[in-house]
Amino acid sequence: PFYAVKCNNDPILLKLLADLGCGFDCASRGEIDQIITNGLTNADNIIYANPCKTRKYIQHADKLGVRRMTFDSLEELIKIKENHSSPELILRISISDPTAQCPLATKFGCDPLIEGPILIKKASQLNLKIIGISFHVGSGCRDPKAFNLAICACKKLFDIGILEGHSMNLLDIGGGFPGQDNEQITFFEIVKIIQNSLNEYFPASNNIEIIAEPGRYFASSLVSLCTNLISVTKVSAYRVTKRIKDLNKEGQMLYLNESVYGSFNCILFDHFQPLGKPLFQKEEEKNDNLNLIPTIIWGQTCDGLDKIEENTKMPKMEIGDWLFYKNMGAYTSVAASKFNGFDIPKRNFYVFSQNFWNFIYNFEIENKKEEENNNENDDEMLNNEGFNNKNNKIIKNVCQEWKEILTFKNFICP
Repeated sequence: PFYAVKCNNDPILLKLLADLGCGFDCASRGEIDQIITNGLTNADNIIYANPCKTRKYIQHADKLGVRRMTFDSLEELIKIKENHSSPELILRISISDPTAQCPLATKFGCDPLIEGPILIKKASQLNLKIIGISFHVGSGCRDPKAFNLAICACKKLFDIGILEGHSMNLLDIGGGFPGQDNEQITFFEIVKIIQNSLNEYFPASNNIEIIAEPGRYFASSLVSLCTNLISVTKVSAYRVTKRIKDLNKEGQMLYLNESVYGSFNCILFDHFQPLGKPLFQKEEEKNDNLNLIPTIIWGQTCDGLDKIEENTKMPKMEIGDWLFYKNMGAYTSVAASKFNGFDIPKRNFYVFSQNFWNFIYNFEIENKKEEENNNENDDEMLNNEGFNNKNNKIIKNVCQEWKEILTFKNFICP
């Protein structure tokens, strides 16, 4: 994998991915510098995957030894020719899932049937080396059949490239992989179609290097956001629902110490709707829908557009209460600003041992066994992790949240 740095450029995340052998998809000079200057990897493990680059950025990539880069037009081809001494070019084609969370085909990529063959031939005439083909079905893919169409088109262009004398040895299948397990389409469904397509068009015997550019797949569920209520206003439920029958019912408006100009910019830019829940909630309240009231959740800025959740339902909240949002790692803090003078939230990192991971992962099984035993005198008995059963009950909610966050990736933190 070549992780899409644009998704979340947190230094700790990048270091972890680098230590696990990941390459990096960079879209600018700044992203390239962040990877190189911090010694995360060498230039060979970077792909400059932006088909529209400035001359100075191309020159800078050349200076640092970054050779792999994408293009999708004759103009970009000429620009690279004039500003890079030895580029290894990857032709980006336009095949996308129109239902994707963020479609990209209109902005980037050449037509694979008409423009693709012309650009391959033109590169030969300019004495430029094309090493492969790339595509991106769109961020947050919802129709995995787009991968099959794209891989088929890439095979045809590979054959044309070989006839033109290019050493075609790389296929970049881009991103689009979901970052959480409640999406319309699962990661495993996408992978099944990709694997079948690769077996048909690019079998292992061809010795083609196949890379991908996952972003949200790695970043999304690794981050959770805790927000504090700075203000609570009691209102008529009608103000929330706009239904006459709710005129005399109770509603509320909650104001968070975050905003769509901060981590919640994903609502505007990434078409993602986060759903919060109280961070501290009694067990008996979790499934009690009768005490939920119509709620609007606002951000902290003075902009009327700064709305986090509209016409949702929450228990009655008070100033100082906390809301918890999971799956907040992709395209959130990376695009945050300090609009209205508000700071970007600080980050806390949790690192734990293999033993504690096992404790969290198996917590539900252990908890069920304890309930079955129902021994009133076992509160002080220690389990093999050094936690007594009383403590187990106290941290039950925390463990369940960690399990949701961590199990999807099967990632073990060192």
